[in-house]
Amino acid sequence: MHPLEDFNAHSTDGHSVPLRQYAGQVLLIVNTASACGFTPQLAGLQALHQQYAAQGLVVLGFPCNQFGTQEPGSNAEIAQFCQRNYGVDFPVLAKVEVNGAGAHPLFQWLKAQAPGLLGTQAIKWNFTKFLVGRDGRVIRRYAPQTAPHELAADIEAALAA
Repeated sequence: MHPLEDFNAHSTDGHSVPLRQYAGQVLLIVNTASACGFTPQLAGLQALHQQYAAQGLVVLGFPCNQFGTQEPGSNAEIAQFCQRNYGVDFPVLAKVEVNGAGAHPLFQWLKAQAPGLLGTQAIKWNFTKFLVGRDGRVIRRYAPQTAPHELAADIEAALAA
């Protein structure tokens, strides 16, 4: 069974999004925020999406307000901000928590599969990225400061696998 079959998310307009629809594709899952120093990475994530979507890459943005309250807007406001300011047309899903008791089950799983520095599971800040292969295995976790273009070689390897 593909691990993503276990998870659902919600679109910014409240519809259920079964993540099993992305089984067999390479995923780049990112916790995003609109008012963060790393927010300009949305442009780089969009560039990756444009470059590799036809080969099977799906970028999934999960807004999160747990770090410095840098994502205070509504889901609709977040989606509009991403599209208007960065031309984002990859899926931006409803706001989630990534740490603590209310952490979305997908992020609980991602953190367990790819712990951070020194084995810690907690996500430290916005724009932590997880690359998931076509087989549903987490390939790697990337720090917030890792620019999207730095992931290109890993994405290409995952797409070729």
